[in-house]
Amino acid sequence: MLSGEILQVAFQSIVANKLRSFLTMLGIVIGVGAVITMVALGTGAQRAVEEQIQRLGTDLLSVYAGQSFRRGVASQDRVSLTTDDADALRRDGYALKAVVPELSRNQQVKYGNRNINVNVLATTADYPEVNNYDIEAGSMFTYGDDDSRRRVAVLGYGVPDMLETNGAAMIGQQISIRGIPFEIIGILAEKGAQGFSNPDEQILVPLKTGQFRVFGTDRLRSINVQVLHPDSMNVAMIGIERVLRREHGIQPGAPNDFQIRNRTEFLSTAQETTQTFTFLLAGIAAVSLLVGGIGIMNIMLVSVTERTREIGVRKALGATRSNIMLQFLVEAVTLCMLGGIVGILAGAGGAVALAKLQGWATVVSPQAVVVAFVFSAVIGIFFGLWPARRASLLDPIEALRHE
Repeated sequence: MLSGEILQVAFQSIVANKLRSFLTMLGIVIGVGAVITMVALGTGAQRAVEEQIQRLGTDLLSVYAGQSFRRGVASQDRVSLTTDDADALRRDGYALKAVVPELSRNQQVKYGNRNINVNVLATTADYPEVNNYDIEAGSMFTYGDDDSRRRVAVLGYGVPDMLETNGAAMIGQQISIRGIPFEIIGILAEKGAQGFSNPDEQILVPLKTGQFRVFGTDRLRSINVQVLHPDSMNVAMIGIERVLRREHGIQPGAPNDFQIRNRTEFLSTAQETTQTFTFLLAGIAAVSLLVGGIGIMNIMLVSVTERTREIGVRKALGATRSNIMLQFLVEAVTLCMLGGIVGILAGAGGAVALAKLQGWATVVSPQAVVVAFVFSAVIGIFFGLWPARRASLLDPIEALRHE
């Protein structure tokens, strides 16, 4: 049998049994579609995490207060970071580009006849640049505003919506924080939620204004430090540790009473978790491919039994074992590849539908498409080999006698 004839006979067999062929490759369709959709969801989630890392910045360190230790035993009293610590880092730290202290608490905020409880953050003029913020409207307060303790405020992108007001129209208006009037001078651009917090729902005020007029304390929530270069992270951390240990009077060998964290570590952990779940979901979906392959092997075995007499006639007319084997193998591979193509279309369509209907981030990976298609062909070869070999080993005389 010529190769063209083998392909023709294989396709004729598939077309002659349309419903059975469709049901046979349905498992492959479901398996490939599930793999494509699951990988698209996982890839989309990873891309979202990567974008979040870029928004946070890859050159930031955050310093938080920890516990004090007495004779190696942790005390119940927590040590506080203060504005003096921030000044010391700014003065004596090395490989540092900017030091941004943060003092924050939830406060009652009033605008007109509307009241909300929102996070008020006292910080410096470098806050937008260090944290990759843009100014949507108006401007950021300056170090001069901070030194003179001016009552000015910059609203997060989501605050005007919380107050049911147009953001741009609020520039120059008065807002009351803890009963103290502040002039609105700017609106930050949208940042988006980050983990359990939403930086769009906060109000920025100058550090000294918050320290002396709003909070009445110099105890900071954290100190964010921007290093000169991402490669300088370790050097910067060593410098920060040295300065703060000196400021806090920590003896050599005693543990730190503060914590230094690389902010991207949290998102890197989330990225690794997302990747693990992607592999898990893709593995579960791949089981459907194996089930589909078993279904194809089962149907091909039935097909061999049904076409025993046909096989005998072909062998009597000169078909070799390799011709018969190739014929049935081509049928199995064709069914799997057709199922793979339909599954890819279904999976891509499912990913797009989830993105539009549920708002989930999905990315159809070309690599996943290629791997799924090749895997479906391999499934056809693997599970079609046994039925094809069984057909090729039939004795032509016994096959002709078969009813």
